[in-house]
Amino acid sequence: MNDSDGAEKERRAEPRVLIAAFEGWSDAGAATTTVLQHLGELIDAEPLHAIGADGFVDFQVHRPKINFDDAGNRVIDWPETRLYGTVRRPGTPDETPLDETVRRIDGSPVTDLFLLAGVEPARDWSALINDLVDLVFAWKIDIVVQIGAFFSDSPHSRPIITSLSSEDAGLRARTGATRSDYEGPAGIGSVLELALTAVGVPVISLWAQVPHYVHSAPSPKATLAILDKLEELLDVVIPRGELLAEANEWEANIDRIAASDEDMANYIRGLEEARDAASAPETTGEAIAHEFEKFLNIDPREED
Repeated sequence: MNDSDGAEKERRAEPRVLIAAFEGWSDAGAATTTVLQHLGELIDAEPLHAIGADGFVDFQVHRPKINFDDAGNRVIDWPETRLYGTVRRPGTPDETPLDETVRRIDGSPVTDLFLLAGVEPARDWSALINDLVDLVFAWKIDIVVQIGAFFSDSPHSRPIITSLSSEDAGLRARTGATRSDYEGPAGIGSVLELALTAVGVPVISLWAQVPHYVHSAPSPKATLAILDKLEELLDVVIPRGELLAEANEWEANIDRIAASDEDMANYIRGLEEARDAASAPETTGEAIAHEFEKFLNIDPREED
């Protein structure tokens, strides 16, 4: 960062924040992609930049989709990595109702929030990381919040556990995040975090646990947990829309299924007892780190 960039950063009243998430194993229960979709709708986000999928994405894993455009034509939507943000056009006043956009505590709308959505690449990670670092500098991003979700031995009937980690000492002091001591297989998010840290961009990672026994359905309860933590981290107010009702229905549906399946009910009861007995260490983040390590070291052959 040069001197002029530093001076501009000091003049800005609020930091430019980028929230990033990648489809794939780190999007358990579609929790993180739903967070980006929800925030994007609230801030009227528009595409600002795209990094093409060619050379990065395995299209047999992340297939392109056919959609209809505004003119009714069938078009291909490629799995690109896209940056979204709010476009403020001259002469257009902000008349968005308070309950329909992200606002600061004083009621002013958040205008420096950016969203990065992509899929975990199958190849050439280094080239993609270089493109993403360049993108962060081009848009003068001050802080990156990386969000992820993974399946764990978590009961659906208890609060979703979240954890914060960061390589940046200042962010750890301000947010209560810890420095991860994990060693093992890494995802694209970890690679991006270390690359940004190396060039002086602070990154904080926010992870949520999702019950593994409901892996086939989206988890609005995990989405809510991430939004709750983002609201706290960014000191903003994020309307929840229908998510609370959806989360309650999600939990009620699982309860109904378990009520007719004795084995499932017993299994969930065991998870609940384990959670209740270990509630103190889990709130410190030790348990989520342990679950994360177990998840990443699963032998794919064991899942067959």
